[in-house]
Amino acid sequence: MALDENIKILAVNRKARFHYSVTETLECGIELKGTEVKSMRGAGFSFSDSYARINNDELWLFGFHISQYPFGNRFNHDPDRPRKLLVHKEELKRLKRKIDEKGLTLVPLKFYLKRGLVKLEIGICKGKKLFDKREDIKKRDHKRDAERDFRGKY
Repeated sequence: MALDENIKILAVNRKARFHYSVTETLECGIELKGTEVKSMRGAGFSFSDSYARINNDELWLFGFHISQYPFGNRFNHDPDRPRKLLVHKEELKRLKRKIDEKGLTLVPLKFYLKRGLVKLEIGICKGKKLFDKREDIKKRDHKRDAERDFRGKY
């Protein structure tokens, strides 16, 4: 995804890159109600345990919590309802083939505003084993030590 001045990042799922190895990413829209959009603009959402699944040739997001909008009165939304993700049919067919073949999963990586619309970057991921996580921690520590040594010399 190219950097664009019209993009405002709302949240990034940093744990997803630790628990999963991301093979591919995809941008998709979310079908939201008005009070959900207002609540998301105010950072009133949580998606640490959320995932996407294909049901009846549609892509759905589960486990995504959007807090109720404080000024929404009786027209407020259900905070934990499944939300439909908007993708092209060709992309959906390609996703379905990949997930069925290799046993991959769909994990939300980033929520952002693009030209006033809420978008989601979803990753096609494979779960990491414990030794893979340890290896990532070891690499990160070595990189941090090398940067610290480099700063100390100059």
